[in-house]
Amino acid sequence: MRVAHLSLGDYRNYRTAELTLAAGPNLLIGRNGQGKTNLVEAIAYFASLRSHRVTGDAPLVRAGSESAIARMRVVADEREVLLELQINRDRANRAQVNRNNVRPREVTRWFSAVAFVPEDLSIVRGEPSVRRRFLDEALVARHPVAAGALSDYDRVVRQRTALLKSQRGRGGALGAALEVWDDQLIEFGSQIMLARRELIRDLLLPLQASYRALVEQDHKPLLSLAESATEALQPHSVSRETGSVTHAALDAEVSRETLASELRSALDVVRHRELERGVTLVGPHRDDLILTLNDLPVKGYASHGESWSFALSLKLALASLLRDESPAGDPVIILDDVFAELDGWRRARLMDAVRDFEQVIVTAAVEGDVPDELSWHRVRIEAGEILKAAL
Repeated sequence: MRVAHLSLGDYRNYRTAELTLAAGPNLLIGRNGQGKTNLVEAIAYFASLRSHRVTGDAPLVRAGSESAIARMRVVADEREVLLELQINRDRANRAQVNRNNVRPREVTRWFSAVAFVPEDLSIVRGEPSVRRRFLDEALVARHPVAAGALSDYDRVVRQRTALLKSQRGRGGALGAALEVWDDQLIEFGSQIMLARRELIRDLLLPLQASYRALVEQDHKPLLSLAESATEALQPHSVSRETGSVTHAALDAEVSRETLASELRSALDVVRHRELERGVTLVGPHRDDLILTLNDLPVKGYASHGESWSFALSLKLALASLLRDESPAGDPVIILDDVFAELDGWRRARLMDAVRDFEQVIVTAAVEGDVPDELSWHRVRIEAGEILKAAL
């Protein structure tokens, strides 16, 4: 899979933009603040309907405009597909595939990308919400239909929490009203829990292979989940601070019915606390991805270089998994200003790991940061203008 052409209208700093890309390695070069990241952000948006830089869509729309237009011509298995998005500031977005109207989430079925960005360091060093976002974006990349379950689950949590808050401190029984939301939270929550377990299982070996490829050492990187439902039922079984997680307990082969039963039991256990606090306390929205290196948590124990290597290895593992499973071919690899964060040795190792993907798109402010042994398709960006290929 590769991007042949990107067209933008009123997106970020671009009134209009036309970017042609080639198969293989592409380099977008230009000083900071010129608009390089805006271009790759728009490309990655087609894969997840999210920006890695902001939480909402309004900042993507150029100042003074009500909507932005992004069109992308994608080539997959020798077939061309035209994807179009209208990103609206204050109303629902719209989408087309080959000029036919579709729901925006349908676009993700036609395009796959894995982006490596400076913010990836927060996956290993940041808050649980960042790791949940990584998991959920990986789920959508792997199974685009997961976007529906995630959206439905978020809606249920919001509405269930609003009901709990409305009765907080009143001492009244919610009864049947809460049971309705419990049933929906369990239905969608158990789907997400099972899909996350399967994802963790399938990422583990590619993660370990990717880490060895980047650092040429076996530091035993491991993945697991700290599930809030498990903690509610067995409050002393998991320590997020020490990383002492029983990996075998999170069995990816467990049935969805079993997970649903556990989630229902956990809701019963925390019911009194939920009514006191007005908060939904268990479910995938409260879970965390546990990352360990040599049996110690990466967060708080790993060095800066080890943390970067782990974050990059996670993304490489996801790219490898998508490549193996997708009939449409390789995901597009995006490296947005990542080389500036790495030493020369890690730059070379990372480029070696991704160079055989069908298309790699790299942004850099300093051309010397980028390994020069490849035959790059170069594009220069200056003040929001896409210039002819740089020499």
